[in-house]
Amino acid sequence: MLSKQDDFIGHQLPTTFDHVMSSDPAWMERLWYTGHPAPGGDFIFDIGLGWHPNRNVMDGFAGVAFRGKQHNLRVSRRLRPHPLETTIGPLAIEILEGMRRHRLTLQPNESGLAFDLEFQATMNPHEEGEHFRRRGGRVTEHMARAQQLGAYRGWIEIAGERREITPVDWLGQRDHSWGIRAEMRTDETNPPLTFYPPFFYCWTTAQFRDRGLHVFFKERAPGDKIYLSGEEVRTIGTRTKESVRLEDVSHDITWSKDQLGQTLERAEFEARFSDSSTRKLKIRALPARYFLKGGLYGGLNGWSHGDDKGKFYSEHDVWTLAEPETRKLVRTLSDHVIEVTDGDEVGYGIVEYGVGKGYARYVEVQGHPPI
Repeated sequence: MLSKQDDFIGHQLPTTFDHVMSSDPAWMERLWYTGHPAPGGDFIFDIGLGWHPNRNVMDGFAGVAFRGKQHNLRVSRRLRPHPLETTIGPLAIEILEGMRRHRLTLQPNESGLAFDLEFQATMNPHEEGEHFRRRGGRVTEHMARAQQLGAYRGWIEIAGERREITPVDWLGQRDHSWGIRAEMRTDETNPPLTFYPPFFYCWTTAQFRDRGLHVFFKERAPGDKIYLSGEEVRTIGTRTKESVRLEDVSHDITWSKDQLGQTLERAEFEARFSDSSTRKLKIRALPARYFLKGGLYGGLNGWSHGDDKGKFYSEHDVWTLAEPETRKLVRTLSDHVIEVTDGDEVGYGIVEYGVGKGYARYVEVQGHPPI
């Protein structure tokens, strides 16, 4: 069907913009944002929106974690007849200026969470290496993703308490992914679950005064990388002759003595880049951590990304993160705020991580689910 976007140049198919190159129901596009005070690390917000054109669904989430609790809101709507409007009930995302400024708003609703935030890019974007995978002859993943570091301004309100957000004090990151996304099913109430062979994965961002780092890798065994992507980026608008890409990384993780799950305490990375530089990064985990089950990653209580929940649907909850049953539910996948030291510089960012059973290091945390 025709939409306002069809008046713009950029069609790549002989059809309208609400159609994509593949009819695979796993084809999706996602906008994701997270922000946190820096220095600090006692609070984190996560916001996301997913476009599922072959399932006629748009869904999204917003949440904050602080003071030992995580507040979550999840929303969904039928995509058509407004297939390209990035609004789901009270939640809206607006691109004010591409690669520069995005506005994120959440109108007052039953969850008690509301905000009006502007993401302001501070660093040039990073384009990840292609994600491509076949399994049993079928393409199960063919996806592109871009990331960008930035700062926020505006306000966020939770349970009647409002925080003013200024770009001096609040950093963050966003990404934008599109394509066929690999299935991730970790909702134990809705089998079958996705089988994962032994692995360790880590996705890390760090923002310093005039540069940023992106480090992303997956291993089947120590040193045996099945995916590697990363870059050192410069302040927004800075032109460089060649990008400084990540070429290899080694790691040494110290885990917290957390009886309820996998929790990184600190880490040391040695990252080698294409300009022949080597960065020895010291990472310290800060208290704030948003568990992505709150945004339906892996599915939650029978609801997975892209499920048709009707014309409009909304639900919300509050989790006490010290409760064993809650930690069993939320598993490991999370955005964990970190402090990163590189030489004399200190920066801030987030890390995502997980260790699967059978990986030949970090056995001490493998009794807990990795994703």
